[in-house]
Amino acid sequence: MVLAGVAGVSIWLILNPASYEAIFSSVENLGAEQAAASDEMYEAEAITVPGDASVKLAVDVLSELEVKGRAPKTGYSREEFYNGWPTVDGCSLRQRIIKREFGTTAVLDGCNVTAGEYDEPYTGAHKAFTTREEISKGIQIDHVVALSDAWQKGAQYKDKDTRYAIATDALNLLAVDAAANEKKSDGDAATWLPSNKKFRCQYVARQVSVKYKYGLWVTEAEKEAISKVLLNCPNEPALGV
Repeated sequence: MVLAGVAGVSIWLILNPASYEAIFSSVENLGAEQAAASDEMYEAEAITVPGDASVKLAVDVLSELEVKGRAPKTGYSREEFYNGWPTVDGCSLRQRIIKREFGTTAVLDGCNVTAGEYDEPYTGAHKAFTTREEISKGIQIDHVVALSDAWQKGAQYKDKDTRYAIATDALNLLAVDAAANEKKSDGDAATWLPSNKKFRCQYVARQVSVKYKYGLWVTEAEKEAISKVLLNCPNEPALGV
């Protein structure tokens, strides 16, 4: 089992080097006008501000995604992507993501985050935690592109290593309010958006970026929903692409 874990992490590092380097920087909960110029999580990937000819905008990346209907969900399980969080540099990826979001407020007991606070992106509420139990109950690690959604939009046709990368790429992971994440379930942008409207531009830009990076498609309804959000922030940058 140890050898399998090491192999899995090695694959993750090979496929996601920039994500690994960036998981220690927090995701900021910014308004759309600020978000276009800043995403600290991916500063390691040289994201540039609008006006730079090298920037890829989310709206442009969206236009490059294939539009198709959902494939059947037949055969889907989370185990088709991964079997639990991998260990990265000695610590669980789950704890790494929580530490990333809490930033300098994170209190650690070894690898485990036992306290901290942050502006939760899906609700916009400021969340403060004083025990590990509170964190466990109040926070879930969300796959921004839900794994079952990814499965029905191309991932089932990818190899195991690519599916593993989708599930463990920091670009596709956020520490979010547990109740909000349960409401989202496996929805795409056509069925669910964060109640925090200030975060919607960043949210759909992250979804578009993940789908572009891994060659996944969108449905017509999903593309329309994302396009409506991006009308409010046409200069929103794509991430990590």
